[in-house]
This record gives sequence, C-alpha cells and structure tokens, in this order.
Amino acid sequence: MSPLLLHDASVDPGNNKSIRTKLTGELLLNNAFLNKGSAFPENERKLFGLIGLLPYSINTLEEQCQRAYKQYCQCPEPLLKNSFLQSLHEQNEVLFYGLLERHLREMLPIIYTPTEGEYIERYSYEFRKPRGVYLTYPVANDIENLLYNNVVKNNTHPKDIDLIVVTDSEEILGIGDQGVGGVGISVAKLVLYTLLGGVHPGRVIPVVLDVGTNNEKLLNDPLYMGWRRKRLPPKEYYEFIDRFVQSVRNKFPNAYLHWEDFGLSNARKILDKYQDQLCTFNDDIQGTGAVTLASIIAALEVTDRKLVDQRIVIFGAGTAGIGISDQLTAAIARDSNLSMEEAARKVWLVDKVGLIHERIPQEKLSSGQSNYSHPFDEISSWKSISSAQDFPTYSLLDVVKNVKPTILIGTSTAPNTWTQEIIENMAAGCEFPIVFPLSNPTRLAEAKPSDIITWTKGKALIATGSPFPDTKWEEESFEIAECNNSFVYPGIGLGCVVCKPSLMTDDLIWAAVQSLAEHSPAVKNKNRHLSLLPRIEDSKEVSVMIACAIVREATKKGLARVKIASDEIEKKVRDAMWNPEYVPLEYID
Repeated sequence: MSPLLLHDASVDPGNNKSIRTKLTGELLLNNAFLNKGSAFPENERKLFGLIGLLPYSINTLEEQCQRAYKQYCQCPEPLLKNSFLQSLHEQNEVLFYGLLERHLREMLPIIYTPTEGEYIERYSYEFRKPRGVYLTYPVANDIENLLYNNVVKNNTHPKDIDLIVVTDSEEILGIGDQGVGGVGISVAKLVLYTLLGGVHPGRVIPVVLDVGTNNEKLLNDPLYMGWRRKRLPPKEYYEFIDRFVQSVRNKFPNAYLHWEDFGLSNARKILDKYQDQLCTFNDDIQGTGAVTLASIIAALEVTDRKLVDQRIVIFGAGTAGIGISDQLTAAIARDSNLSMEEAARKVWLVDKVGLIHERIPQEKLSSGQSNYSHPFDEISSWKSISSAQDFPTYSLLDVVKNVKPTILIGTSTAPNTWTQEIIENMAAGCEFPIVFPLSNPTRLAEAKPSDIITWTKGKALIATGSPFPDTKWEEESFEIAECNNSFVYPGIGLGCVVCKPSLMTDDLIWAAVQSLAEHSPAVKNKNRHLSLLPRIEDSKEVSVMIACAIVREATKKGLARVKIASDEIEKKVRDAMWNPEYVPLEYID
C-alpha cells in the first residue's frame, strides 16, 4: 500500500511543519514518504546517519525534478515511462508528485488513461513491488484484521485514514475484467486524489477485492498473480462485499469509501445498498455522470439553451451510460416541473440490443437500463432493422433519424461507430449539436473530434473521454474538452476529507456539478470555440472550489460531522491540502 506517514497524533494532515520519525540510515532512505534522497540537508544527514549513504552534493527539489525529467524523457515508450514513474513513486513520494505537478499535461496520460490500462493488462508481467491491500476471497474471514494491520504496522491510527479506493476489477478502463491487476486503478485514482485534490498520500488505502476473474487469458496464464478461479457467484460475492464494508465502518470511522470499475449490475446494487449507511461514492456512476453533466450545462449555457428542452441519446448503457443517464434525469427534474419518470423520457439509451424499449424482455436488461425503457407506442411507427431477436430492434442511426437528438453521448467502447451519416443526420436536426464520444482509452472513442467538426461544419460542441488535440474547421480553431472524472472526484473527495459528511447525497454531487460548470472557459468567455471544461493545469484550483461547494452543501444539509463557519471554509480546505515539498524531520527515540 502507499507508504504511510510515521507520526504522532499531533501531526497536521495538511502541510506539516515537521515530521517525527525513528527511522535512520537505509531504513529512512527506503521509506518513500520520508525519503528526500539528494535533498537531505547537512543537519539531517548527520542526525539520521546518512553520511556516506548519499553523494556529497545537496540538491533542491527543483534540481531533482530536472534530473528526473531527463531520465523520464529517455524512456522511449509510454509503458516504460509509466514504469519509470512507478519506480519513482516507490522511492520518493515528494519528488514523484513534484515532477508530475511540473509536467501535468504531459504525464497525466502516462499515469492514468490510456497508459495505466496497458499496465494493468500486463500487471502480472510488469509486477515488481506490491502496492495496495490485496483482499482475496479465501481470506474473507480475516478482512478486518488485514485492513487494520496494514495501517497499524505503519504507526498510523485507523482514525487518520481519510480515503479508501476499492475495485473488484470487473470493468477496468474500457478493457474489461483484469483480475488482481485492477489494484493499479485503485493506486492511480489515489495518485490523482493527491495530485489534483491535495489529499494527503499518507492517509489513504488502495484496495483490490480479488474475487476471481472470468478472463480466460488470465486464468490460463501461468504467470497470473491473482486467485485463479472464476468470479464468485452472487451469494458469496455479496457476502464478501458486505464483510469488506462492515470492516471499513468498524475500523476506519472517518474514511470516505470510493468504488471503482465494478461491473454495471454489481456497481448499482452496491451503491444502492450502502449509500445510506456511510459516506460512499461510485466514480463510474456518480463521477462520470457529474463531469458529463457539468460539461453539458456549460455547452447549454454558452449556446443559450435549457436542459429540459434537449433530446438526449446515449450510446452504451453500461455503468457509465446509466450513471450519466441518472445524473441527467435528476438534473432535468430539478430544473423543471417534470417528475423523474417524465424526465427519464428525455433520455434514449442504445446498447447491444439496440434501442432500449419495453418490448425487450426484462431478463435482457439491468435494473438501471429498465428505468429508461421507452413505451413501444412511441416507436411503433419506426422501421426496425432485421434481427434474429424475437423483438423489434433499432440501430443508432434509426434512433438519430427519428429522435433528432440535440445531445449524443458515447460510452460504448465501440470505436469509430459514429459514422458521417449518423453525425450529419444529427446536425441537420439542431443548430449546435452537443457530441461527446467519451469512451476511453483514445483508441476506443466512437469518433474523432476532427471528423465530428468536419461533419457538422464547425457547429458541434465536443468533449471526449481521453485527451485529443485542438481541431479546426476552415479558419476556426476549437478546443476539445477532456470530459475526465479527474476534474470532479478529487474535489469531492477533498471536501469530504475536510468536513467528513455522514453520507454522500445527490445534493452534494449537484453542488460539485454546478461549481465545475461555473469554471468552464467557454462559459466564462461566452465562446463555444473554447473548452467546456477547465485546463488540466487549473484542476487543483478547481478542486478547491468544488471542495468548498461540498463543505457548504454538507453543512447546509446537516451532514457535516466537522462544523466549519462559512467564512472559514476556503481557508480550511486549503490548509488541509498536502503539497509536494520537503519538510524538516525530527528524530524520536
């Protein structure tokens, strides 16, 4: 797991003035959180027995970052760059985060999507050192002790754990079931919590629930490092999940629990069951929905339209697609006099079975998909495509021609499926089509922004799930927003760390959405050529504003367990943030 801070109870979780430790010599150099490498000053080299263990020259953090960047640039491929950064993370956390901050735009695709997905696929081959807590089904009876011991052995009190990210690896970054390798996504998410949200890296736990895998390639691989079994049947699976949740509640009373990359049906059931029991958040459902909704609100604001008047088609009805649908439906209902059921009729879902409608047998749909099943009398006049199914099926092109959507969102992981015909038909039905091919990594995007701009003759407002360069139509240039959850969940997490709400509610997420939309460059400048979301370089400041919105809303709704006066909220948020800088070490015997 992430190396935890050796401290006494008096250490401030934000930017510490000093850190107490009993480690000396090579033990100190091998502790990634405390190690300063060549930046140890002369007095600490003497105090901690480092004379002779380090080269004579003393460097600043800036000089270390310059050296590390040159080493990074010598790595010829993204996966090798990822490996270099992981190695640095294991050696010196301050230097690792300092380097990332200085080269954020360049390195974010390396430490997160798309390169992290490649690393996870190759986890059993790339493995060098364990990082995280591995909870495997055969040790189900000992989950509580395993979690507890992994914290206490680092002299950290369980009440000081602020955040836990957990995955069962079933749906990793658009590449599916990755078994134990999914621990990489828990680690990567926590890196972004620290990098973009200032969450203290010594007060978090990355967890993988190894419940088996249905990935035959992994099961047949002699080097696979996980539990070599098929995924658990439902009864055993949910009992295991419950043991884990109760262990978190018992041992980590202040922890905010983040679920990551669970399969659609499991993700929804888990969130529904536990969201009223503790402060918990599913990034694929709530985070994806929140950042997409913020982007849509920005697009509508800059084109002077209302959400309730939109016709929305979502291509891909998995965890992300349903999460976006739920957020949009709640926002439409909130913004109008419509009921949730009426608001849901504004959303049209297209999945593997085509358009989701009431003639499709219920057993072929998840509970989340069923909420968006359209009455058949709304579509009975449409011409269905030929199908081997025993119910009428309708393609995305059929839906676009008949619904005439103003918003098209892709979460299908089906690359290049949005053809010129589809996009041109959409553009013919509205002045400024909102087109979001959100599938990631980049190679899985439903269409390229450059094609969308060309096919809509420069009218489209675009956001993508992975980074794309700016694009042009004739003499006009368009910034492409990266609709990435990393714009919203670090700020939500930071706000929860500060005020420790008892629950994560829709009102808190809505507060985060509004805050993010307000910081859209397109909205601020009333210019649809600009990005719908802030620059990635501004993400830490945006996280501050989102965290403040979370604290205000939690306080207003009586959910905050830490009471903060309204005029002190921003100061408390900033004070709680960890920054990558070396602080003095004090020796304790």
